Amino acid sequence: MNYAELNLFGVYVAPIAPMIVVAWLLLWLLRRLAAALGLFQYVWHPALFVAALYLILLAGIVLLGKGVFV
Repeated sequence: MNYAELNLFGVYVAPIAPMIVVAWLLLWLLRRLAAALGLFQYVWHPALFVAALYLILLAGIVLLGKGVFV
């Protein structure tokens, strides 16, 4: 399965663009949850942790879209 460009009102969008937005929204929710539960006090470097979590989420979404987990 190959990724194809998305036609969004006549503008072609790279297929990674919506995946980036979805990963960012999931990261936003997870950051709020972690902050509410106080989980960042157990992390050595919160910014690196959040960056790594974003990359994990984005990679998972890309692989899920590719059908690897199905």
